[in-house]
Amino acid sequence: MLNHVRAALRVTIAATVLVVASAHAAPPSDLDRYVKRVFDTFETPGMAITIVERDKAPVVRTYGVRRMGEAAKVDGQTMFSMGSTTKAFTSAVLAMLVDEGKLSWDSKVVDLLPGFRMYDPYTSSEMTVRDLLVHRSGLGLGAGDLMFVPETTLTRAQIVEKLRYIKPATSFRSGYAYDNMLYVVAGQLIEAVCKDTWENVVRQRILAPLQMEHTTTSSTTPPGANKGWPHGRVSTELRGVGPMTPLPKQMSFDNSAPAGSLNASIADVARWLELQLGRGLDPRTNVRLFSEAQSREMWTGQTLIPVAQNPKPLELAQANFRAYALGWGYSDYRGQPIVSHGGGVLGSVALVVIVPGKDVAFAMMTNSEETSALAAVQYRLLDHYLGLSSPDWIGALNDVRKARIAKGQEILAAAATTAPAQGGKGPSLSLEKYAGSYRDDWYGGVTIENGGDGLSIRFEHTPAFSGKLEHVQYDTFRTRWTDRTLTEDAYVTFSLQPDGSIATMTMKAISPLADFSFDFQDLLFKPVRTVTAASK
Repeated sequence: MLNHVRAALRVTIAATVLVVASAHAAPPSDLDRYVKRVFDTFETPGMAITIVERDKAPVVRTYGVRRMGEAAKVDGQTMFSMGSTTKAFTSAVLAMLVDEGKLSWDSKVVDLLPGFRMYDPYTSSEMTVRDLLVHRSGLGLGAGDLMFVPETTLTRAQIVEKLRYIKPATSFRSGYAYDNMLYVVAGQLIEAVCKDTWENVVRQRILAPLQMEHTTTSSTTPPGANKGWPHGRVSTELRGVGPMTPLPKQMSFDNSAPAGSLNASIADVARWLELQLGRGLDPRTNVRLFSEAQSREMWTGQTLIPVAQNPKPLELAQANFRAYALGWGYSDYRGQPIVSHGGGVLGSVALVVIVPGKDVAFAMMTNSEETSALAAVQYRLLDHYLGLSSPDWIGALNDVRKARIAKGQEILAAAATTAPAQGGKGPSLSLEKYAGSYRDDWYGGVTIENGGDGLSIRFEHTPAFSGKLEHVQYDTFRTRWTDRTLTEDAYVTFSLQPDGSIATMTMKAISPLADFSFDFQDLLFKPVRTVTAASK
């Protein structure tokens, strides 16, 4: 998610340093000024940064406010959504179980989690624990994410059950496509082996030993908690354009917790990074949580990721290689190998970076959908610790961001003129003929109703997916979700049988910048035929 820039940001940036010992990691001397410019450029409400060097006390710096319009400042205990950086915690628990001999990375999932099924029998029988973590299952990008994004009523067990109905996009182990679904399976596998919930296992095996007292295993925090409230730009058709505003609520996706539910303070994340630099050994307590061998295994690339060419302003940061490891990404920055992972939920993003060859790590979290803000800090810190000259990353990232938004606006503008150019033809049927119940094999049901003011649509498991359908052309409509802050609108297209009855209904996100988790294109709805007494 890359967002537009407003002219100015009026927020007081307060920096604090958490002092733990006399010898600290030495950040760039201009870090506070640099972050001030990041705030001014990307309208970032709040941010927290930690820098950890092995055998030195971490530095924690915090900036901005927890929520725009309120006075409470971000501090070292303010919790931020960690998003998919949670995946490394799930893989770490599995590493501990490998150390204990309760499973191996190449154990078959069906042997540990009876009832596990993918779409085809071969993949179901051959899927290993390692396969769950490295995005080579054959599932398409973000496949199944609509079962928990935005929040749904499905349970974790139901999500795993529905996995068997998702058709693969490629053959098993043939390529890379990022998914969240199999980390949910990994969480269920942990529960089966440990005879306890994923949440309890993570608390007992990681959070408690590291004294991470300001970290929750739930995606939401209670009212009044010291939380970096989520923010976004949601006032226009293109998410990421317009004023930065607080979102109305925290999104709950605890049904996919092993893939991305943790909330953590930056001081707690520093403890996590100390463990990582210790290769599984906590330097403060001298307690080993997982072996050095498993640390190496988790950082070893498993699935090659195609390397895309960076836009020209970012060509200096061009990676030479990319791979996915076990809950981590493995790549290079200006020739130096790095281990990293980003995380994002609606309204918040996070980034964790480890430079094994320099024994340094850092993390940045912000309460807005501003990945460019985190990338700017990441590049500045990498340059500093690698002893390299640092170009104007803020300006370069802002240029790329503005170009991407301009392209998105161009595509939307072209789409908006399509229907008039075709004379606004259709629909083929009277509106009442489109009304009824529809069902997709993996998601479930959708209801379309014909009211006095036109058609409306309602998803069975997703409260936010409810709103009007507006005709575009032919047999394509578009959603106009009632909730304009947590959703992406989509095209809804009906295909007809030769007799004029509806055969299928498909969907596609309208915005070219829509997050891949809005995987409407993977849905195939079919009418639910009502069996009448006369037809029995």
